[in-house]
Amino acid sequence: MLRRLLALPEIADVDVDGLDRLAVHAAVLERKPMLAAVFRECHELMLSLDRRTFGDTTGLRVELGAGVAPIKMTFPEVLATDVVPSPGLDAVLDAQSMDLSDGSVRALYGQNCFHHFPDPAMFLTEAERVVAPGGGVVLIEPYYGPVASILFKRLFSSEDFDKQMAGWRTQATGPMHGANQALSYIVFNRDRSRFESEFPNLQIVETFPLGNYLRYLLSGGLNFRQLAPSFSEPALRALESALRPLRRVLALHHVIVLRRRA
Repeated sequence: MLRRLLALPEIADVDVDGLDRLAVHAAVLERKPMLAAVFRECHELMLSLDRRTFGDTTGLRVELGAGVAPIKMTFPEVLATDVVPSPGLDAVLDAQSMDLSDGSVRALYGQNCFHHFPDPAMFLTEAERVVAPGGGVVLIEPYYGPVASILFKRLFSSEDFDKQMAGWRTQATGPMHGANQALSYIVFNRDRSRFESEFPNLQIVETFPLGNYLRYLLSGGLNFRQLAPSFSEPALRALESALRPLRRVLALHHVIVLRRRA
């Protein structure tokens, strides 16, 4: 009931797997400066993690699942790709079967796209192939803390949040429909020993919860009504800073950084 009340009316009849979703989301983002600021902050964080982790590794910087807020909006040198064609993309690319040469990539980035991969093992196999030694992968994904676990379970009718899912393969029926938002928790936390055994060339070097949860939540994201005025962003940012010790309880997203071993 609450989800229906908060949902943006223009989203109601949109097919989440259709091309019109991107146009609607682009229009929503255009009128939500607080949400746009959160995306820019994530872009800057991902590039910062790349620079401090992947050293002088050469190669392409490629974003997967770029959607309507691609990293190239902030850093034009990052290639924007998605499995769904849309204006502004540099290439249509399937993350589970990438049309990229071996060792040609310095960094792969993904903002809320990993949990949409039907078979994450296929993506990780491809990452081992295309990423140059010393390079890596930077992901931002739904977190698994108490608040995130409650919220994401109820947020979208088209996606689940199931920490107990058997195995890694999801029941995805389209680019968006059928995803499990707990997939990053399952692969990199619950089943970490399996990940390390099957993908020894990919090392988890960093993982932490993000602190921008208040601004993201109150902005309404791309699908829900904004619950706080845009001018409140500085105050919300200050509150997030004050609540930093509680991030592991309150956070909605987390970062995972993988590095390709030499």
